[in-house]
Amino acid sequence: MKLRDRALLFCLAALPLGALAQGGPEQRELSGQLGNRSALLVLNSSQEKDGTWRVTGEYLILSTLVRRFVEGERSPQLGVTTLREGPTPLFFGRAPTATLRGTWRNGVFQGSRLGPGGQERERFEFSESFPAMDAYGAQLHCEPGDERYSSVLAYAIEKGRLRPGSFEWRSRVAPGGHSCSIGAEDRIEQRTAQGALQWLVSSPGHPGHCTVTLRDLGDYVRVAAGDCSAYCGTQSYFEPVLVDKRGGCRLLRPQAR
Repeated sequence: MKLRDRALLFCLAALPLGALAQGGPEQRELSGQLGNRSALLVLNSSQEKDGTWRVTGEYLILSTLVRRFVEGERSPQLGVTTLREGPTPLFFGRAPTATLRGTWRNGVFQGSRLGPGGQERERFEFSESFPAMDAYGAQLHCEPGDERYSSVLAYAIEKGRLRPGSFEWRSRVAPGGHSCSIGAEDRIEQRTAQGALQWLVSSPGHPGHCTVTLRDLGDYVRVAAGDCSAYCGTQSYFEPVLVDKRGGCRLLRPQAR
């Protein structure tokens, strides 16, 4: 065996099992009801060698911004899904505070939220389908922030189309002062997206591109950035923003990271 081949086998053997999963990671956003409360569910899935999907993520109660983290499994054929719930993303050695148990297939996740003893607390139903935003219009300028994160978000949208030169999103993280910036100097191209408004941002001064996505969550419009590290300093980021119907803004995750 050649030295190069031996080195390749050694590298493969050193990889963790998760790196040898059959399917790459996927992120899905779902909106719906947890009992009588509106919620946003964000799940990351990766497929293992036996076909089972490993699932991690979180849900957010929109009325209170209470976050709960989940992790578990989804079967490959019937979509039977069991997600253990906890107040932090660390589950090892901790008993779950509740369990979401149901089926997730054809873009719908529905079932029951169970207490630690297995008793049903409430029913839930989430869908990967979001309302169309072709008719959405707003003129926004707001400055959401907390004790260590500040930002400015502005845009003008008419019938689902962004007014050229109107988009601005800047953020700064204390105490280091690292910042992110998207503005009129960047090229912003609107993309076709089902159940969303989405813009592709590019600039001669930055490698690659990033996306900005707006989704209708009922009482809020969620504004989120993806793959925008080229527009940010080392320790900065674009925190997702919830925009209410009156044009007020709040951070999706108000607590410090």
